[in-house]
This record gives sequence, C-alpha cells and structure tokens, in this order.
Amino acid sequence: MEIIIASNNNHKISEINDVLKGSVRLIPMAEAGVIEDIPENEATLEGNALEKARYVHQRTGANVFADDTGLETEALNGAPGVHSARYAGDSKDPGKNIERLLIEIQGHSNKNARFRTVIALIYDGEEYLFEGIINGKIINEKRGSQGFGYDPVFIPDNETLTFAEMPAEKKNTISHRGIAIRKLCHFLQNRLLTIS
Repeated sequence: MEIIIASNNNHKISEINDVLKGSVRLIPMAEAGVIEDIPENEATLEGNALEKARYVHQRTGANVFADDTGLETEALNGAPGVHSARYAGDSKDPGKNIERLLIEIQGHSNKNARFRTVIALIYDGEEYLFEGIINGKIINEKRGSQGFGYDPVFIPDNETLTFAEMPAEKKNTISHRGIAIRKLCHFLQNRLLTIS
C-alpha cells in the first residue's frame, strides 16, 4: 500500500518508517508534487492535522495522512502545545524553542509534561483521527543527540534517559508518535484484510 505523508520532514518520515516496518510505502508530499508550506492555522492539534491532510488530499486526490504534535506542560497551562514548532518564532528553530521553554519553566517546581500526537488520515475520502500520548517531565538542560525537537529535555515516565539519549528503536516503542502510528497501521492493515 502507498500513502502520502503530508510532510517533508526527514526526521519524522524516518521515525514513522521505523514503526511501519515496510507495511506501507510512505510518499513524501514533495514527491507527490506538493512543495509549498502547508498552512497550520488551527487552534488544536486535531485541527492542524486535518488541515494539512485536507490540503494535500485536495491537490492529489490520493490517500494521505498528516500529523501534528505538541509538547504540553502543566506549569505553563499546556504551552507550548499547538505552537510547539514555532514557540520561539516562525523559523521553527528547535534550539531556540527549547531555550524559550527552559526559561519559561524555570522556577516552576512542576515539570510534568506530555507529548501528544494526532494523526489525521483521509482514506477513500473518509476522515479518521488517531492519537498517541506519553507523559513525562522536562529537565533543566539538554541531554543526548538523537531525535529532534524537544527530545533532549523530555524524559518519559518510568525512564531515566531523554528521548534524545535513547536509540531510535527504544523511542519508537514508547513514543507518542509511535503509539499514534501503530493505531494508524492497525487501521490500514484491517482495511487491507477487508479488501482482500
């Protein structure tokens, strides 16, 4: 099965491919002819994921999925949340985003946070949503060189390593995106079984 992913983020595509293990061939949206930046103007992760999936679907007519992920911190009332990628500005600079987060959470004793991913799938013209959540905490300094985004400052519950310190296989077994992708994969596999 082939499906377009409404992203050109190589880190994200690689992470998702690791979870899918070849059961679905991902086509980056640029390969499908969509090269422009997709608007992300919605107030929720669900809204942004649907907006991106609809944008690519309208231009290709193909099955497509998009995801939106946010880091939600208790001390900052859920921030950065839906604004995670642009927390420190439109440049989407991960280092600056982390820097702003650490400054704003400094002085708060509550470091609890969660990563949440929402995947929007448009399959045979119907829309579906899948969610993955992992709880953890924010640490005061970056650790590790794997992963991307806020991974260097997030330690999942019941773990001692940040996402950026974990091998990709370990991260993908427990991560928010991994959970959501496995739900998507289960759905697609059931569809393939139904068709055959």
